[in-house]
Amino acid sequence: MSARDGFDLAVIGAGSAGFSAAIRGAELGARVALVGFGTIGGTCVNVGCVPSKTLIRAAEALHRARTAARFDGLRATASVVDWGAVIDHKDDLVARLRRAKYQDLLGAYPLISYRDGPARLTGSGVTVNGGELAAEKVILATGAAPLVPAIPGIDDVPALTSTTAMEMKHLPATLLIVGGGFIGCELAQMFARAGVAVTLVTRRRLLPQAEPEIGAALTGFFQEEGVNVIDGVAYGAIRRNPTGVALTVDRADGVESIAAERILVTAGRRPNTGDLGLEEAGVALTADGAVKVDQHMRTNRPGTYAAGDVTGRDPFVYMAAYGAKIAAENALEGDRRTYDATAMPWVAFTDPQAAGVGLSEAEARARGFDVRTSTLDLAQVPRALAARDTRGLIKLVAEKGTDRLLGAQILAPEGGDSIQTAALAIKAGLTVAALGETLFPYLTTVEGLKLAAQAFDKDIGMLSCCAG
Repeated sequence: MSARDGFDLAVIGAGSAGFSAAIRGAELGARVALVGFGTIGGTCVNVGCVPSKTLIRAAEALHRARTAARFDGLRATASVVDWGAVIDHKDDLVARLRRAKYQDLLGAYPLISYRDGPARLTGSGVTVNGGELAAEKVILATGAAPLVPAIPGIDDVPALTSTTAMEMKHLPATLLIVGGGFIGCELAQMFARAGVAVTLVTRRRLLPQAEPEIGAALTGFFQEEGVNVIDGVAYGAIRRNPTGVALTVDRADGVESIAAERILVTAGRRPNTGDLGLEEAGVALTADGAVKVDQHMRTNRPGTYAAGDVTGRDPFVYMAAYGAKIAAENALEGDRRTYDATAMPWVAFTDPQAAGVGLSEAEARARGFDVRTSTLDLAQVPRALAARDTRGLIKLVAEKGTDRLLGAQILAPEGGDSIQTAALAIKAGLTVAALGETLFPYLTTVEGLKLAAQAFDKDIGMLSCCAG
């Protein structure tokens, strides 16, 4: 396939979704224009997954040393001696991965032409830096940016975002975090372990998308580590004070003012849809400002598709790449593939890690399923006992009658690695009985899935090791 006077495909956005779409287009033989603006690579490698997980691991190293005494006969200490060096080390990794996984890849795909500059949709394709770029099909993959909530006074204080918080080379003594989702929880624990006195406030509860048991348990573990969690509040106003900032919150027992040296806002992300000419092009947006797409990743504008965080769905880098590949194939070969998140795993990189796949109990009931559940405390998992770390639980949701596994959530130190087994079970349509009969290696965290499956019909406490 070849467009004589232009490109077969124009991809706007040079992050994970944009590169996935461009590479797939090139693999299919299309001439692709990949349009980036600013730093190449998008959120994940630059200001999201890679830097945050690097800093989280650094803080975990501190915590592991400090908790060595859970084993009799061991004592260890650890402390931050130069946070600036930790940040520099993180920045070096980010730069190397950005170069290896984005910049240097362009030379391997001669059908991809990279353009840098602001882009807008036009009748014949897109404009880049004001110049016309003709393209038969277009994919929007411009990502998202941190959302600043409408709290009175927030524009008058130096509020941190997840991006700027991970750039600080000097740790504040106190930090107030607004928002209890993935990012807020991860950074709250990370900064607390680095020695910062952290208060986290949230309108609902920690990880509201997770099972209530997961959020409640994680709240307890945070408080044990010294993170002050204040949930179920309404935000009042924020202002400067002599030592930093203060936020008023409305609680059930009255109004409280919370002061800190710095404030970090992690209240979600907003799709990057501004200055793209979407309104003039007639591209429909959702109520939250995301580009509206169907199951084929099509917008309402013929020939225009969208993928990744700009669509407002499933804000994970692997889902962005997955959706972008579908968009590229459908744009170039006909709308045959559909987006399916049924077995999509998710992970919050707290410690213990919270991870899930499929439907929660509430989601399953809302969809009309007659369900039964199994909840297993990690104290029933031999791996946790051997590690002297029984923080966590496993919850499974199954459909009555068919016994089919509908969802699984894990709160465990290795929860992020363990959840993939549940994802495969859901993808394959396994029953909980089949999961309970599957062979798992002894003294692994993932063995807890087998035990939780068996716990639907057995008393796990009455089984010997590896029995059942």
